[in-house]
Amino acid sequence: MRSHTIRVALASVLALASTPAGTASADEQEFLYRYYDDQQELQAGSLVDPPEGECIEIPEVAAGTGSAFRPENWTESIAKVYDESGCAGIPSFSLRPSGQGSDLVTFRSVVFI
Repeated sequence: MRSHTIRVALASVLALASTPAGTASADEQEFLYRYYDDQQELQAGSLVDPPEGECIEIPEVAAGTGSAFRPENWTESIAKVYDESGCAGIPSFSLRPSGQGSDLVTFRSVVFI
């Protein structure tokens, strides 16, 4: 009887260990970045579930002269960031999925491919 209890307990532990943990936001993909607001305060911004193949202006810097920086690509796509609005010119930097850039990587627009 005791060995049966031990086998059942071990089987339960193995079943729980092999079950992937999930949360409601597990499928959410984000592109994170930093920028300075009008008062020169450091802020964090993000694009949640960004579409592929579309140029996206970074909204917090689109109207001003500053740039976003320190990108973190937590999407499943390659992110190509551009110094100019409208994804004009050539990409200044590309980030693979789970890739991160330093404070030196500045940009105003991004496209995911």
